[in-house]
Amino acid sequence: MNKTIMLVGIILGGLAVVLGAFGAHGLKTLVGPEAIETFDTGVKYQMYHALLFLILGTMKQLPESQKKLVFFLLALGVVLFSFSIYLLALNGLFEYDFKRIGLITPVGGTLMIFGWCVFGYRSYKYYG
Repeated sequence: MNKTIMLVGIILGGLAVVLGAFGAHGLKTLVGPEAIETFDTGVKYQMYHALLFLILGTMKQLPESQKKLVFFLLALGVVLFSFSIYLLALNGLFEYDFKRIGLITPVGGTLMIFGWCVFGYRSYKYYG
């Protein structure tokens, strides 16, 4: 499980760098400043959670069984939150109206919040 958590953290982190560079340089002529800011929000949250996965994957003190639900909640949350934000920010570039998937974003955010809560609870319980 630790290898999987680390691999997902590495992939999400590297992808956040690529998407961040694209957002900072490639989007300027394609979308407005508000869309770029929205896109950047998705990149930031993706990177924050990529770093958390690297920490979670290397935590020897917390048993793998305690990490699985945290990983699942956070990984699904990041995908739903950040990737829906990317699509919403780029909505004007596609024929499909991605505003239809707008409800996915808060679901992803809620999953990330639950993931952090479970991580905090299990860490506190384990160390306490």
